[in-house]
Amino acid sequence: MGQDLLLGIDIGTYESKGVLATPQGEVIAQAAIPHKLLFPHAGWAEHDPELTWWGDFCTLSKSLLSTDGVSPQDVKGVAVSAIGPDVLPIDENFKPLRMGILYGIDTRAVVEIDELNAKHGEDVIFNETANSLSSQSTGPKILWLKKNEPEIYKKARWFVDATTFIVARLTSRVVVDHFSAGAMVPMYDPWKREWNPKYTKGILEVNQLPEILWSHEIAGHITESASKETGLAVGTPVTTGTIDAGAEALSVGVIEPGEMMMMYGSTIFMIQVTDNDQARDKRLWANPYLFPGTWCLLAGMATSGALTRWFRDNFAKELITAEENGGENSYSVLVKEAEATPAGAEGVIVLPYFSGERTPIMDPRARGMIFGLSLTHTRGHLFRSVLEGMGHGVKQHVDLFTAIGARPRRIKSVGGGTKNAVWLQAVSDISGVPQEVAPLTFGASYGDALLAGVAVGLVSGPEEILVWQGQSKIIEPDKKLAATYAPLSEIYSSLYQSTKEQMHKLHEMDY
Repeated sequence: MGQDLLLGIDIGTYESKGVLATPQGEVIAQAAIPHKLLFPHAGWAEHDPELTWWGDFCTLSKSLLSTDGVSPQDVKGVAVSAIGPDVLPIDENFKPLRMGILYGIDTRAVVEIDELNAKHGEDVIFNETANSLSSQSTGPKILWLKKNEPEIYKKARWFVDATTFIVARLTSRVVVDHFSAGAMVPMYDPWKREWNPKYTKGILEVNQLPEILWSHEIAGHITESASKETGLAVGTPVTTGTIDAGAEALSVGVIEPGEMMMMYGSTIFMIQVTDNDQARDKRLWANPYLFPGTWCLLAGMATSGALTRWFRDNFAKELITAEENGGENSYSVLVKEAEATPAGAEGVIVLPYFSGERTPIMDPRARGMIFGLSLTHTRGHLFRSVLEGMGHGVKQHVDLFTAIGARPRRIKSVGGGTKNAVWLQAVSDISGVPQEVAPLTFGASYGDALLAGVAVGLVSGPEEILVWQGQSKIIEPDKKLAATYAPLSEIYSSLYQSTKEQMHKLHEMDY
C-alpha cells in the first residue's frame, strides 16, 4: 500500500542533507554527505557543480529512496535548496562550463563592483534595487567572467545559481524564485518582481537569466534522464525551490512580520520578515520573501562555522586525530575549553573578517584579526574569542535593525552552530536578545519538504511548519554580563575603522 511522502534536499557549503517527510512533518528518513569547498586562489570560493551539487542530490535521493518500505512512487513532491547567490555558466544542455562561483565568501569581483558603482552611481543602484553592491552580488561576478574568462562567457546559454542548476537537471526548465532573484543584484527589480534591462545591459542578455516564479510553485516534473540518475519516478512534481537560507528560515517557522531567522552555518545569515516593502538600509539587503506579498531584510557575515572549522583544523590537529581514533568530538573539546574561560575571553577580541565581510560593513577587502593577546592567554581564550567575535558582529546587526525601526521581536536560531551552547549563549549575552531554538534541527531540507507539500497541495500552507516543529527552547541573555561585553563591543567596532586602511593595503598587495 502506497504512502504520501515529500522529498527535501539542501546543498550546503560543506555538507548536503536530505529528508523524506510525511505531510504531517514526520521525518521517516534522513541522510547527509560532506563535501569540499574549493579555494583555488586567495579570495575565491568555488564548488564542483557536477560532483557536489548534482552528484550530492543524486546520491541523497537514491539513499533516501532505499529506505525500507519506500518506493519512488511514494514521493509526491520534490523541493531543492542550495547555497546562493552563486554564478554558474551552463550550456543549452544544462552542463556546467566551469566551477561554480559561490556567494559572498568569494570576493573576486571587487574591481567590477567599483566599475558598476561608477557607471550607475551607488545611490541610484540602492534606490532602484533596494541593495548596495557587495561580494554577495551576482552581477559583478558575471561581469568578472566576461572580462577574465571570455571563452567560457561566450559559450554560456544561462547564468544560474545552484538551486536553478539542479532543478534544470531534474525538469529541463530553467527557473529561479523571487527570493533568490532578489539576491542577484543589481539585475532584479524587487518591486516590479522582474529582471531590469537597465542593469543587465553590459553584463549579459536578459534571456540568459532564469524565468522567475515563487518558491512553492511547481517548476516542472522529473524527466526520464533525471529519473535514471536520481531514482525518482518520471513525472514527479518539482518545486522552484530557493536559496538555503530561505528554506532554513521556513524550517523554524519564520513566517510573520517581526520574526527573524539566524542561521548558524558556514556563515551567519539573518532574515527578518516585514510587511513593509520600503524597509531597507545600505548596510543590509532587502528583497521579496518566499511567498507573494512578503518582504524581508537580510544580513550575512562572511564567516562563522567556516571560521570555527579553520580554528580547529589549524590549532587543534591533535584533537582531530584523537577523534578519528575513537576519542571525543574535537569541537566538543574546544567548546569545553572555551566554557572554562571567563566571558569576554579576558580581553581577546576577534574580527571574523577572514573572507572579507558582508553586512554591515560591505567590505570584501576587510581582513580577520585576533587582538589583545598576551602570554597568559590559552587556546580556550582564543576559541571563546572566535565565538564572541561573531556575537559582537550579531550585536552590530541587531543595533542596526533597531535603528531603522525593525528590531526583531523574535529570533529563531537554526543550523549546526546551535549545538554549541557556549556560542548560542554568547550571542544572546552580547546582543541582549533571546533566541528560540526549534526542537527539530533537520535544517533547510525540512523547509524544502514543506515547500514540496504546499506545492502539491498535501500541506495547507507555510504556517503548518509551526505544527511540525512544536515547542522551542529559549536562550535568555545573562543581563549581568552586559557590563563585561559592552566595552568589548565598542572596541570590536572601532578596530575595523582603525585598521581599514591597512587592510586595504594588504589586499592591494595581493596577500
